Amino acid sequence: MTSAFQNLQGDLRLNEPLAKHTSWRTGGNTNQFYRPEGIKDLAEFLSQLPEDEPLLWLGLGSNLLVRDGGFAGTVISTSGTLQQLSVDGQTVTAEVGVYCAKLAKQAARAGLSGTAFLAGIPGTLGGALAMNAGAHNSETWSIVSDVTTIDRHGVIRVRNPEDFKISYRHVELPAEEWFVSATLNLAMGDAVAEAEEIKALLKRRNISQPTNQPCAGSVFRNPEGDFAGRLIELCGLKGLTVGGASVSEKHANFIVNDGSASAADIEALILLVQQKVEQMQDVKLVTEVHILGEVA
Repeated sequence: MTSAFQNLQGDLRLNEPLAKHTSWRTGGNTNQFYRPEGIKDLAEFLSQLPEDEPLLWLGLGSNLLVRDGGFAGTVISTSGTLQQLSVDGQTVTAEVGVYCAKLAKQAARAGLSGTAFLAGIPGTLGGALAMNAGAHNSETWSIVSDVTTIDRHGVIRVRNPEDFKISYRHVELPAEEWFVSATLNLAMGDAVAEAEEIKALLKRRNISQPTNQPCAGSVFRNPEGDFAGRLIELCGLKGLTVGGASVSEKHANFIVNDGSASAADIEALILLVQQKVEQMQDVKLVTEVHILGEVA
């Protein structure tokens, strides 16, 4: 902890490599990396940051490509913290650091339905809220009753879904606010049936996706009425490689890192796939992953 910050309990690191904190295992350094002890600690930290400090919120880093030049600002990590989770009747309250799979399993054990799809999303609730993550015809915000946000001054607010513009894989927040927790209203279900559904979804994911290689989940949004993976495969792009990055042989909408890929390799491959699909299928693929940071 540096002397510039007072009364903080969390972990503050300087010049931290973001390759350690993203699922692609690539990316340059960030000026400051902070993992708060809890929401109160987070509010204290934010209240002491300069007004113009660039901020990046990071969960498991599974939907993110940080360029090799890194991020010139402060990263706030919720991975391994902000993990309070409680179930009260048909209501689940969870902080944003809770893993999606854990939330789904906990709700299932309580005999609640509606969260099974989250089991196959490789991230935290915070990431799922920020991008309206979904799978198997279900989306995160369909089960949200309210959320708690924090702004860069450490002010905490409770907001309803109506306060946001929510669409497919996109959520527009009020300026300079970020999620810290959410309340979910779920339907009653059968605990055994829910557990079996989760088990089946995870089995299907392991069979169809490259879960044993560094990747970031689906790279592109599905075009309306179609699937990005199908279009990429139709173009014969499975196995297409740039440096240490390649289009997965298992699922064409995944790009994997063989262990030597730079962020520049991955970004170049993303652009190449977009160009080829547009040329061959007349469809412009839009990235689902977020790309940010400085070019090295």
